[in-house]
Amino acid sequence: MKRASLLALSVASLFTTGALAAAVVGQPAPAFTATDLAGKPVSLADFKGKTVVLEWHNFGCPFVQKHYKSGNMQALQKKYGAEVVWLTVNSTNSGHQDYQSPAQLTKAMADAGAAPTRFVMDEPGKVGLAYGAKVTPHMYVIDPSGKVAYNGAIDDKRSANVEDVKTARNFVVAALEEMKAGKPVSNASNAPYGCTIKYR
Repeated sequence: MKRASLLALSVASLFTTGALAAAVVGQPAPAFTATDLAGKPVSLADFKGKTVVLEWHNFGCPFVQKHYKSGNMQALQKKYGAEVVWLTVNSTNSGHQDYQSPAQLTKAMADAGAAPTRFVMDEPGKVGLAYGAKVTPHMYVIDPSGKVAYNGAIDDKRSANVEDVKTARNFVVAALEEMKAGKPVSNASNAPYGCTIKYR
């Protein structure tokens, strides 16, 4: 029975949907204003004319842990930090056990060596719901014209195994490199994988 329950949990955590109608590739990205870890406002409009990466985040999720324990997410944030605006977004509601306060997240991000441009607190879930974000990590790339250029998974290894990062094809990297080369994003939309976002 225990094994069956664990299997069900695993399947549930991997469940995703392809119906991501809120942020459609080729269409304008939903506008938003929220606050960062210091309580300062963050608006998508602040970054007009720049490429923006949105990374949905929850340190309590093993799929997120995979990319932070391996150093993968931090490496991407640092590698592209001079080229793009990287916004890490947390839509976990305050009543859930995975919720962390801005102070807790500030420490956790520092301890992990993370380097996003800003960390967006979305406890009400408005930003996540506007984008149709389903799981953590759900990734989006917005081009300099303000349109969604990528919507989907971070890579093609749909597991929580840290070792899989080494052999994965990173879809976000592929999208950013193709955009930099002036090419269309070849895999612009796919089903994300991870833990269901803990909305209100």
